[in-house]
Amino acid sequence: MGRILAIDYGKKRTGLAVSDPLQIIAGGLTTVETHRLTDFLRNYIATEPVERIVIGEPRQPDGTPSENMARVRAFVQQWQKAMPSVPIEYYDERFTSVLAHQAMIAGGLRKKQRQNKGLVDEISATILLEDYMRSRQSKH
Repeated sequence: MGRILAIDYGKKRTGLAVSDPLQIIAGGLTTVETHRLTDFLRNYIATEPVERIVIGEPRQPDGTPSENMARVRAFVQQWQKAMPSVPIEYYDERFTSVLAHQAMIAGGLRKKQRQNKGLVDEISATILLEDYMRSRQSKH
């Protein structure tokens, strides 16, 4: 069984989270500059077995696609051509940034730490992955 990798794709930065090999626990991996994402993922997958990638599907609260959706779709198409052996699927990411900020406050992080956008992106990816894994368990 390989890991599940989650992506909170952004225009400048992208947050990443990954499951353990048994797909039980989600943890933040890192934040990378978006223009380096494909190279980072290829290097990571070369050293760690990744079963699938889950990418946040950016939507407005009313369900319509957000401005970032076109960039996410372009990345997904590029990924499917470059690495067809690792499937990538969309997962609703609405409210993950809000939940990330709430988690940071609950975790006692100072305001300066909460303003670290890279950390917010990584925590958002972790929340996305946790939610995805929970939804899969409820279907089994």
